[in-house]
Amino acid sequence: MEDNKIIITGEDGETKEFFVEEETRLNNTSYLLVCDSMDEETQAYIMKDVSAPEDIESIYEFVVDDAELNAVAGIFSELLEDEDLI
Repeated sequence: MEDNKIIITGEDGETKEFFVEEETRLNNTSYLLVCDSMDEETQAYIMKDVSAPEDIESIYEFVVDDAELNAVAGIFSELLEDEDLI
């Protein structure tokens, strides 16, 4: 992760750049709150690090489980109370 940006490569080989707004840990898992642009009308996503300790680079996936998503979104909401991101 450089300059608060990450680049994700999909299964089809296509890459997408995301801007990291915040990071947190929950139950020994790292989570990122990312946006797809720096515009005010951006879409926000929560991603989690699913890489193994021996992996050279971090591997991130979008959080899709509703319970996990709600728990982590609540943490990010508290962390960014003064921000207008969520």
